[in-house]
Amino acid sequence: MMDVSMAIRKRRSIRSYQDREVDETALNQVLEAARLAPSANNRQEWKFVVVREKAMRQRLAEAANRQTFIAQAPVIIVACATESQSVMMCGQPRYTVDVSIAVAFMLIQAAGLGLGTCWIGAFDEATVKNILRIPENIRVVAMTPLGYPTGEYPSKPRKELSQITSFETYQ
Repeated sequence: MMDVSMAIRKRRSIRSYQDREVDETALNQVLEAARLAPSANNRQEWKFVVVREKAMRQRLAEAANRQTFIAQAPVIIVACATESQSVMMCGQPRYTVDVSIAVAFMLIQAAGLGLGTCWIGAFDEATVKNILRIPENIRVVAMTPLGYPTGEYPSKPRKELSQITSFETYQ
C-alpha cells in the first residue's frame, strides 16, 4: 500500500474497469476509510450502499445520465446522508460536507490500494432512491464505481498552488 501523499497524487477519475472482482479485504478497507472520516460533532450521519449485482449496477448507470462505464465496475458505492436538515453555523448544509469528506476518504484509500473510482454527481436522485429502496427522508449525495482500472491514466493539469491560496486575507 502506498502512503497518503502518493495515493492523493495517483487518484484519477477512472472510466474504464477490468472484469475483475474487488476482494472483500480491499472493499472493507475502502469502507473503513469512510467510517473513520471526520464529521460535524462526530455525528456520522451517513450510510453507504454497496451494489455488486450486475442488473442493479446497470440500472444505476442508467439513472446516472446513462454513464455506462459505471456499471462496468464490479462495485458501485452509493453515499447517503441519514439526516439532511441540519445546517452548520457557517450556513452550509451539514450532510453535503460530511458525506463528501467520507467519500473523499474512500477515493483516496481506493487509489492507495490500486483501485479506481470516479465521483458521480450526475444522477437522478429519485430514480436511485427507487432502485435501492432508499427512504424518502434520506439524501443521496454521491456515487462511485469501484474496480481495477484498465490502464494507466495520465494526470490532468492542476492549477499552481499560488493560484489557489492566499495568506492572511483573501487576495
